[in-house]
Amino acid sequence: MGTPLPCTGSHEGAGTVVSVGPDVKDFKPGDRVMAGIIYHPCGTCSDCQGPENYRQYCQFSGGYCGVTTHGFFADYARIDASQAAKLPDAVTFGTAAPLACAGCTIYRGVILSGLKKGEWLAIVGSGGGLGHLGVQFAKALGLNVVGVDARDEGLELTRNGGADVVIDARKGDEEVVKAVHAVTNGEGVACTLNVSDASSAMATCCAITRMHGTVIQIAQPDNVVIPFRELIFRDIRVKGSLIASPNEARDMLKLVAEHGISVHTNAFNGLKEIEKVVELAHSGKMKGKGIVVVDKEQVDKERKIGATV
Repeated sequence: MGTPLPCTGSHEGAGTVVSVGPDVKDFKPGDRVMAGIIYHPCGTCSDCQGPENYRQYCQFSGGYCGVTTHGFFADYARIDASQAAKLPDAVTFGTAAPLACAGCTIYRGVILSGLKKGEWLAIVGSGGGLGHLGVQFAKALGLNVVGVDARDEGLELTRNGGADVVIDARKGDEEVVKAVHAVTNGEGVACTLNVSDASSAMATCCAITRMHGTVIQIAQPDNVVIPFRELIFRDIRVKGSLIASPNEARDMLKLVAEHGISVHTNAFNGLKEIEKVVELAHSGKMKGKGIVVVDKEQVDKERKIGATV
């Protein structure tokens, strides 16, 4: 992404405020916060001025923490107050850090679906770092959920998250579609979220979505391949979705606290363990998200205020 190096990685972070700038009004030292990815949105472009659910698309910001500017694999990190969110007392740092991007991204997809309680949502890649959160968010909002994954670990996480129907993608599209149609009166789900990078994932998403339904592309492969018959003959509508806006992120944290939504994490202690996190991520065996505990003392302190989620 044209990032000047060296650059401190990690675009997901949570911690305690140690200092604030002179214009910051909503935060003070000692506050527990989840960081936002964007640093210094311009505040004047059409997206910054536009509806809340597009404020995260500012093209003229000062960068993206951990992506184009310094991030959270550090003892201290500089964040933008306009993008940060206070943590409810019940929410731990270990849960909040992965929510800063993975949670915000999949939560926005669930919200963007526009579905009402009792309607069917499918998630392809449901047992990954984003997917297993999406299953829980959707259930907390009263949706029926179909989870599709192609790994044993992913299928287990999907079941644990409470999906109503869990389908092994390795059985092939024909069997996947059959299983979805069995619970949706032969029509398919109203909306599907794609969080899988597999080259065939988009075709699967379209196939299990009902005619005139919506597929929301969240995963970021080099190319998204859509069979023309799905786009034209079945009128599947396709949307792209990025991270949540600041207020959507704050709403997400409230939902997490109220419903006890959990992030399956693989915790490593200290910055010296970063290489091990990267190795696990590339192994294909990670269940959920990898986290690095930078300051164990903060984690010990939060137990005293009842942070258990």
